Amino acid sequence: MSFQNPADEQVRTMLKNAKRIAVVGLSGNPDRTSYEVSHIMQKHGYEIIPVNPTVDEVLGEKAVSSLKDIEGKVDIVNVFRRSEHLPEVAEEAAQIDADVFWAQLGLSHEDAAQTAVEAGMTVVMDRCIKVEHGKLLQSK
Repeated sequence: MSFQNPADEQVRTMLKNAKRIAVVGLSGNPDRTSYEVSHIMQKHGYEIIPVNPTVDEVLGEKAVSSLKDIEGKVDIVNVFRRSEHLPEVAEEAAQIDADVFWAQLGLSHEDAAQTAVEAGMTVVMDRCIKVEHGKLLQSK
């Protein structure tokens, strides 16, 4: 399998339909990219679920240690962990039946993409969810 991101229109549709984003590796440090991106997505109406075993709360939301600790449906699993961790996160995302596996800008891994696709997820890698959401807003 040679991974290819979905077309822009499909990405826009995913973002329009999504409500809950589990952010793996979300830092409690406001200077970190994961915090900034998640804060902006939260301000645009998305429910953010911090997934980080080293924090109790981020952006006013209770953090969970793993994706498996989340109750209810997760639309997008947005990952801010190094590429070598993506296969493990993809496995966990498959276990919770997430709709979308999203690896942030600079992150990609063929095996993780294959795992996610085989589990029925749409996969986006090496793209920033905040930037893609900005494109959605501009197209309105």
